Amino acid sequence: MTAPLATIIVVTYNSRRWLQRQSAALQAQTETRWTLVVVDNASAADQRPQLGELSPKTTLIQSETNLGFAAANNLAARRCTTPYLVFLNPDAFPESNWLKALLATAERYPQAGAIGSTQMRAEAPGIFDGTGDVMHATGIAYRSSFGERATAPPPLSETFSACGAAMLVRRDLFEQTGGFDERYFCYFEDVDLGFRLRLLGWRTLQSPDAVVAHVGGGSSTEGSAFAEFHGTRNRFWTFVKCMPPLLFWPLLLPHLALTAFTSTWALFRSRKPEVWRGLWAGLTGLEEIWRERKRLQAARRATTLDIARALAWWPGLLLSRKPVPRQIRETSASVG
Repeated sequence: MTAPLATIIVVTYNSRRWLQRQSAALQAQTETRWTLVVVDNASAADQRPQLGELSPKTTLIQSETNLGFAAANNLAARRCTTPYLVFLNPDAFPESNWLKALLATAERYPQAGAIGSTQMRAEAPGIFDGTGDVMHATGIAYRSSFGERATAPPPLSETFSACGAAMLVRRDLFEQTGGFDERYFCYFEDVDLGFRLRLLGWRTLQSPDAVVAHVGGGSSTEGSAFAEFHGTRNRFWTFVKCMPPLLFWPLLLPHLALTAFTSTWALFRSRKPEVWRGLWAGLTGLEEIWRERKRLQAARRATTLDIARALAWWPGLLLSRKPVPRQIRETSASVG
């Protein structure tokens, strides 16, 4: 039997309704050198996955506490020995050539630490759910092409980071970076991982041929006060931890101003203070994050110019959510 090249990791939380469809999609993969680890985050009794409903290649880990997306993925990754880790949301259903395309891109471009998938809306054929994450210089990130009609396949290009709903990461690099930051619990941990890979000189590519249909909002927390709190806090922490000093200080005020504006707008719109609570939690947790910043910046191999080139700078992009295609460079990032 050929040893698997990739371990697919799926973290579930009250997601049983999607697993039969996903299991069928995985069984139909043209690339068969994979194994599957499913971690259930203390779902309700009737929502917990059962091995008989999953692929025969599955290892099931049942947690009795909700570890969060970050820690649950890390738990599964620590048990893996394959060269590649592939993170897949339970409500993401890959086309048959998906894994083959991800692995082919990773093998062709060894300078890429992660590969993102082309995400289509599962319930709206022909509409993009995302074509890679864009990080704006102000520290705001967005899923590019979200909600746009797919008039043509996106190009194979560099993106800032890959959406954690369906992405490949080299296992050795995932371990080197420490995996997802478990302090985040969930939300923005994929952008943070992509930023930390960049600090070490690695890039992220976006594959046009690795296609998944993604429901989105498959969790009851999507778009909720819970999501607003964690998203705001974790976005602030990522900016503080990862932005190089020559960019951090000039961009700190714009970041805080834009965060304050969006927090106030969210408060006006929903009458809920969760975004402001998230920013306050980010500020009160700053001492530990600042220590992490010192460690990350001391280990940084990418130059300030490398990071500046990877960011989006045009303010209008925050409204348009347009992708920022970047030519793939065949060599690794400069060191300095």
